[in-house]
Amino acid sequence: MKKLLILLSIGSFLMAQTILTDKERYIIEQKGTEAPFSGKYNDFYEDGVYHCKKCKEPLFKSKAKFNSKSGWPSFDDAIEGAVKELLDKDGYRTEIVCANCGAHLGHVFKGEGFTKKNIRHCVNSLSLEFIEE
Repeated sequence: MKKLLILLSIGSFLMAQTILTDKERYIIEQKGTEAPFSGKYNDFYEDGVYHCKKCKEPLFKSKAKFNSKSGWPSFDDAIEGAVKELLDKDGYRTEIVCANCGAHLGHVFKGEGFTKKNIRHCVNSLSLEFIEE
């Protein structure tokens, strides 16, 4: 009986995972970066929630999105516990990943003064899936 439950749990997990395109896999799994101003969410400002493309967990609310003119979607706040910060392999930037599945989202920058919160989560559009409220 225990083996059956484990298999059912594994099956449920696999079903929750999204099949990624080659470009999405490059960004999300190989820590790539899409070209600036190329992502569909760069100039997108609808009400809703941005979810992880890989596991569908909610990451950012649309109210936190702002125009940084950087070429990538920018958020000054993440949903509590949804995003994890890691020192980037370059040793000076801070990478952000989905706290649930580890998908690469982009980088976080602090002290730039774009918003009162003074933080910018710079995210690849290909790492996100928007769900309208």
